[in-house]
Amino acid sequence: MMDYLVTPWHHTFMQHAFIAIVLVGIICGVTGVFVTLRGLAFLGDALSHAIFPGVVIAFISGGNFLLGALVAAVIVSFGIGAVSQSGRISNDTAIGVLFAGAFALGVAILSTQRSYTRDLNAFLLGSILGVSRQDLMLIGIVGLLVLSIVFWFRRELTTVSFDRTFAKASGLDLWFYDQLFLLMLAFTIVVSLQTVGNILVLAMLVTPAATARLLTDRMQVMIVLSASLGAVSGVIGLYLSYYQGVPSGSGVVLVSTAIFLLTFLFAPRTGVITSRVMRQLHHAHPERDDFQAPAADTSPTTL
Repeated sequence: MMDYLVTPWHHTFMQHAFIAIVLVGIICGVTGVFVTLRGLAFLGDALSHAIFPGVVIAFISGGNFLLGALVAAVIVSFGIGAVSQSGRISNDTAIGVLFAGAFALGVAILSTQRSYTRDLNAFLLGSILGVSRQDLMLIGIVGLLVLSIVFWFRRELTTVSFDRTFAKASGLDLWFYDQLFLLMLAFTIVVSLQTVGNILVLAMLVTPAATARLLTDRMQVMIVLSASLGAVSGVIGLYLSYYQGVPSGSGVVLVSTAIFLLTFLFAPRTGVITSRVMRQLHHAHPERDDFQAPAADTSPTTL
């Protein structure tokens, strides 16, 4: 068993891959909580496609595609915020317009190159085994920035996520925190591209957070659980990729999805099967018992 766990670590590229997937799992898990609470899964998918031109330009110029994606992500996120603030265009409409336009621009630029299929596949499906020391440094720096934003603005981000009306009445600048959220989400997507790819990055954002939501109602616990689930799913998925030969991104997402399904079925309080078994066995149900009148006090009978 120990050989099974230790063998992949003998390779330098696997060491880099494990470090990268743990970092990305934590970053996606933390950011995904706010994406899930806001109901903006579509935004994550749109941003992951809208940064395509930055990746293409970096590829053509021979630069680091993560840096190219980062620049494009910042431009698109601020563009979405600017267009949606006009009052006549809704947020989801702005997302749809810029997402489609940016992705089409990336495809148009890429089509001018004679051979791009292999590089496009790496972008779409991820290439975690090709993570370098420089990539790890960039992932670490961006990850630290994202986690710092969450730490310093956790109360404001939580308030805006749960109740925008109350947040506005409290004097919070909704535009500023919306832009901060978009920037945080864009950074998270960028550092996830090389590990799970453009197609599967949405799963890393949403699935661990959705699993954590089934297990707790407390925000801090949810963030810790989501980050832990993201990291654990990444490690297990990478082992699955190493020994079974499946693509690393697919392995990570499949493990994360399996954990979600198990939680959905067997979570202690919210699991579908668990709740049904509890009802059949007449076990106490805390939420149900709160609405029931207390039983009358009966004294023991004497014989």
